[in-house]
Amino acid sequence: MSTPPFEPSNPSAPQVDAFPMKGDDLLAQEMAQALAGLSENDLLGITPEKKALPKVKGDGHTRTGTVIRVQGGDVMVEFGPKSQGVCPLNQFENPPEAGTVMEFAVERLDAFEGLLILSRIGMRTKPQWDNLQVGQIVDARCVGMNQGGLDMEVAHHRAFMPAGQVDIRSVPDISIFLGEKLQCMIIEMRKERGRMVLSRKAALSQTRRENQQKTLAEIQTGQILEATIISLQPFGAFADIGGVDGLIHISDLAHERLKNASDAVKVGDVVRVKVMRIDRAQKPPRIALSRKEVMDDPMVGKFEALQVGESVSGRVTKLTEFGAFVELSPGVEGLVHISEISHDRIFSADKVLKVDQIVTAKILSIDLARRRVSLSIKALLDRPAPVAVSGKFNKDDRQSAKPVREDDPSMRKLRLKFGAPSSLKGGLS
Repeated sequence: MSTPPFEPSNPSAPQVDAFPMKGDDLLAQEMAQALAGLSENDLLGITPEKKALPKVKGDGHTRTGTVIRVQGGDVMVEFGPKSQGVCPLNQFENPPEAGTVMEFAVERLDAFEGLLILSRIGMRTKPQWDNLQVGQIVDARCVGMNQGGLDMEVAHHRAFMPAGQVDIRSVPDISIFLGEKLQCMIIEMRKERGRMVLSRKAALSQTRRENQQKTLAEIQTGQILEATIISLQPFGAFADIGGVDGLIHISDLAHERLKNASDAVKVGDVVRVKVMRIDRAQKPPRIALSRKEVMDDPMVGKFEALQVGESVSGRVTKLTEFGAFVELSPGVEGLVHISEISHDRIFSADKVLKVDQIVTAKILSIDLARRRVSLSIKALLDRPAPVAVSGKFNKDDRQSAKPVREDDPSMRKLRLKFGAPSSLKGGLS
């Protein structure tokens, strides 16, 4: 997993090397703090032989075992049904054949692999450093942890990695690397003292720089890529897409509305994203990504299940000047316009409805693209009958009643001119 060499909270900041080179005051200070209180034996993983080495008859530091196979650069040795060990192949003039019985010196026990680390008799006093040098990227296994960092093993040799060199970003609990194989850079070697210091941060930074130019040359708008979440911010999440950082805005993390980016993703998650925009004029380039564009929208099925004209029940969630919002199902809301609440003319929705009230309404329209549903409560209510009055309206009937015109000379003339009452139009009666 690649991670950014700068703090994602300031994506416009210029990129700098995440690892200070040998001799830098910052690195010297960091290593001094990490090594404080540790003895030379702690750094090299040396413990008293009476506690670390198995004892057998005749020699407390050796055991007789049978070669079972040669695997890569190691010789696998069996001492019994539940006891096996491994010895470097480069300590043999010729690869031994399976079944060969030999004596081996026991260096220590690899608790993670459950194997004894072995060497040929007389060859374990001087480590082989010929193939190791400062600046080299090596595979190292984390075999322990102390107050200053991690105990590592490289080609059967002990090494140390300060906590500040474990990753480019801050890692609250470095114990998560115990037992893991990691690619690290050798940043210090003292052959005369058998000391090696590693940095995974430097290896990650180098890999990132190598990938960055290639990624920038190949990336295109509309591409679907895999991205690793490296930082969460109030406005979204930064993701690594191969040595280059991109921003997934909080509105593009999921189809539903989120309060926090952590509701959708966490640091370390590998997600599929779509490249929405690339601004190469910025240094470093700004890249906008979207996660929801490559995700199935769970709301689509809920909206497709609704039918125009059907009656639905829901809970009033909000009252506004222009109407009321009604929740039909989790995530699906419809709007009852104020003109669709009642047959009577009302000026405020809260005069008729209350929040959390359960209502039944008819679906007037569905806009799937905009996630909008238009509802009507009055469509399911009987229209009140008009109230006939003589010339004037009663005060209480002003909203619903319509006046009926009395018969007078003018009305009789209109009837004679336009015909029978059944054929009259325009509201004449």
